[in-house]
Amino acid sequence: MKIGVGADIAIGVSNGLLGGLTGLGGVVSTISCQWRGWPKDVQRAVFQPVLFVAFVAISSSQAVAGTITRETLVLYALGVPFMVAGLWSGFKLFGKINDETFRRTVLALLLLAGLSLIASVLSFGLR
Repeated sequence: MKIGVGADIAIGVSNGLLGGLTGLGGVVSTISCQWRGWPKDVQRAVFQPVLFVAFVAISSSQAVAGTITRETLVLYALGVPFMVAGLWSGFKLFGKINDETFRRTVLALLLLAGLSLIASVLSFGLR
């Protein structure tokens, strides 16, 4: 689905705003790819570079602001092996699933991410 240059600009700005505010770069672009109904290869070709640029910008701004601590780096280092295992698994699965399974998987992951954010807000509010 073609949505126009204005909508594409709004999606980019929204994606950047959300990434700058929360560190969740790429969510709006991922949702946009789903709305457009693009095949999985096209979606991945769009949101991988978007996520890369967003995360480099977010990480750089956090480093400049001094918000990256030793504890943050330790947690990151602990998570790297699991991230690599997940990436490896994802690369293997990508070639074996069809567009519909890919779409459902992405939507399920977005739903789970949203629910976990809601749960964290609710638990924070109850403290």
